[in-house]
Amino acid sequence: MGNTSSMLTQYDIEDVENHCSQRFTQREIVSLYQRFCALDRSGKGYISGDEFMSVPEFAVNPLSQRLLGILEGLNFKEFVAVLSAFSPLATINDKLDFIFRVYDIRNNGKVSSEDMIRVLRDLSGDFLTDKQRQAVVTQALEESGYSKDYSLTPEDFLKVLSNGGLKMDVEVPID
Repeated sequence: MGNTSSMLTQYDIEDVENHCSQRFTQREIVSLYQRFCALDRSGKGYISGDEFMSVPEFAVNPLSQRLLGILEGLNFKEFVAVLSAFSPLATINDKLDFIFRVYDIRNNGKVSSEDMIRVLRDLSGDFLTDKQRQAVVTQALEESGYSKDYSLTPEDFLKVLSNGGLKMDVEVPID
């Protein structure tokens, strides 16, 4: 499975299925593998940043650089494990853990108000001013009982974001 030119065996499929906590069916895993192999044009067993950026939907995503930091260089098994956060079977904690990783700009296990403002800047572009972004972040933190100077742990982050509904399910197309 390290080299994408080989086909998945039943053992590989079951291994990936277990690794992603059965959040994808075996047919979905095979479909994801085909897509993974199509993206891994170099055949190295992982998708490079350039290969990810060749996908128009990925390239225009305002968080593409943050997502690259999470996805680039993952082998297929690791890639599916990350994608499992988008499964309808994933828990809210799994989804929030993925979002936390996007916001954790320094990869230090904490999200500061500056991290949140930076991600909000990526998401909002010119639609919000820096002052408006600061106000949004400050209000979200204060409504959850935190100050703007506090760095959120994953548990704190869950508290802040779980105040609203969260939907991030993706259907895997099966060929």
